[in-house]
Amino acid sequence: MRAQDLPSFKDMPAVKGMPHGTAWGLWDKNGKRDNCGSLNLLTPEIAKEAQKEIRSGNSVALNWGLENVHEPGFNLKPLGFVAWDDLIHINTQSGSQWDGFRHWGHQDTGLYYNGLKHEEIPDPAHVSDNSQHHWSERGGIVGRGVLIDYASWAEKKGIGYSATSRHEISIQDVEAIAKEQGVEFNPADILIIRSGWVRWYNAANAEERIAKAKNGHEFIGLAGNEESVEWLWNHHFAAVAGLHDHLLAMWGTPIGELWNLEELAEACEREKKYSFMLTSAPLNVHGGVASPPNALAIL
Repeated sequence: MRAQDLPSFKDMPAVKGMPHGTAWGLWDKNGKRDNCGSLNLLTPEIAKEAQKEIRSGNSVALNWGLENVHEPGFNLKPLGFVAWDDLIHINTQSGSQWDGFRHWGHQDTGLYYNGLKHEEIPDPAHVSDNSQHHWSERGGIVGRGVLIDYASWAEKKGIGYSATSRHEISIQDVEAIAKEQGVEFNPADILIIRSGWVRWYNAANAEERIAKAKNGHEFIGLAGNEESVEWLWNHHFAAVAGLHDHLLAMWGTPIGELWNLEELAEACEREKKYSFMLTSAPLNVHGGVASPPNALAIL
């Protein structure tokens, strides 16, 4: 289904037992269960359009160093090396990542994207359902990325906030920043919001990182309200950040977290251009839950 064929939020068909706005079944095809959600919007035509965004040819890698976060929360293990051949053990959700559709279920029902049950997640018979390897099989993630640089905009506007608080970025903020940056959103865009959290982390000392990143549970983010949900759906983004229940469980929309956007923000400001071609090659793991994005922005 193309973006122009998708229903508006208010017209989304009902899914039994789920709240309004659930997109299950929209991308099922010929009786086959879908596992890629809104990534289905990233067609070859979208990729060809995205390459038109390349002007200077400068590229920026968006993966934060694998050693970050130094002290992961939720008892996750930090990066480790074994022997001389770089046998690396990492938790795919302790640094830059795509959250996949096996990561988060709808909290009230315990159901994951397209109706996968919580108890089916560890079941070998369902290892393929919602697995990230389907993203690799479809050719990875290639499309037009747009950066909304909230951190720089807030600084210019004199808006003070802590990146380790429940500071909300409103849809009005996003639209104001887009207008100032000269960004027009297109269907199937990959929406990237620079909140300033990585900037805070890079400047923080070890004690602050442990208190606010490892043991803290308050972080800046897109406002989690009905207005944000409806706005995000009606723009038909292929991937975005925030609002786990709707994006992961109800829509099948990948969430990018902890990306290093510092150099990208500088490049966009320097070139006065906040849209670019974006490529991402997640790990090809059968049953994968999350993955480093291995993302590049090409301006």
